[in-house]
Amino acid sequence: NVFQSHEEDDRKVRRREKNRVAAQRSRKKQTQKADKLHEEYESLEQENTSLKREIGKLTDEMKHLSEVLKDHEKICPLLHCTMNFVTLPRPDALTSCLPR
Repeated sequence: NVFQSHEEDDRKVRRREKNRVAAQRSRKKQTQKADKLHEEYESLEQENTSLKREIGKLTDEMKHLSEVLKDHEKICPLLHCTMNFVTLPRPDALTSCLPR
């Protein structure tokens, strides 16, 4: 029957069109997801770089402060007097160690 054949053709065309649109939507969604993941990756890379830079600065500061402490320990009267470990330190000895 020609009418049935034409109807089936129309159904096939509509189904193909519907499938084409669905595939387009799916590809667009995948692309958007990939773009979002790429943006997130870039952001995390920037944050990682920033944190590494901060670690470097803090490590340098820690080294500097350790050196300052080591130098101070050499001249600190509180550390040289054995009596200071047993009794309370003299206030004048303590203030001589403090930064001015």
